[in-house]
Amino acid sequence: MDSRITAIARYTLIEAMRTRLPALVLVTLLALLASSFFMETIAVVEGNRLQAGFYAAGVRLASVFIAAIYVLVSLTREFNDKGLDVLLALDLPRSHYILGKLAGFLAIAALVAVAAALPLAWFAPLPAVALWAASLAVELAIVVALALFAIVTLNQLTPAASFVLAFYLLARSLTAVRLMSAHPLSGADTLFHQVIRFMVETLALVVPALDAWTQTAWLVNGPAAWSAILPLLGLGALYVVLLTAATMFDFYRKNF
Repeated sequence: MDSRITAIARYTLIEAMRTRLPALVLVTLLALLASSFFMETIAVVEGNRLQAGFYAAGVRLASVFIAAIYVLVSLTREFNDKGLDVLLALDLPRSHYILGKLAGFLAIAALVAVAAALPLAWFAPLPAVALWAASLAVELAIVVALALFAIVTLNQLTPAASFVLAFYLLARSLTAVRLMSAHPLSGADTLFHQVIRFMVETLALVVPALDAWTQTAWLVNGPAAWSAILPLLGLGALYVVLLTAATMFDFYRKNF
């Protein structure tokens, strides 16, 4: 890796460590952990399964929110403070800037995933926790790459955050939407339904079905085989590459 890319990634990671991000992650994990213990106390049966399921579902959403918001806020601040202008004035290739930032954000996403998975070692078997953590890390990698693309393209925090939220919600519900479009209660032969189904299937070609990722069932019902997870990891890497390429394409079009 180029030394300039490594330097940008390193300083991105250092910046994250010096902000309130570690404290935010820690407070969030403690709050969810405390809530999971409360859920265990009120459970009538299988309190440990309920505790693990509640914590895993909550920390997954919290991790996605924290990772996405941090990327958006960090780059928005850098754009507003003209830090990017200074870097580009040093004859730094724009591709190196994007790759360096992405590498730093991916490292942050991996650390968040590991931190989120650590408490699960008390609730679930270690192989299941390792599988869940790996899936969460790749899911967060997609989210941070998406957030990087959104803020570079839209340049404003609110539209970028709305775009990331809408994309993630669609990705989490895509399988259910496809099932509903394929098996409607009525009007299956109408032109309107055929158009809607075509649109949904087209979306399924470009949007990852994230409901199949980082499943709580792996922790409470037993882990899936690694052979079944490897395609998801490969798909996640593909989406990161595609989003990075789209980010670079748009970044090179902009005038600074």
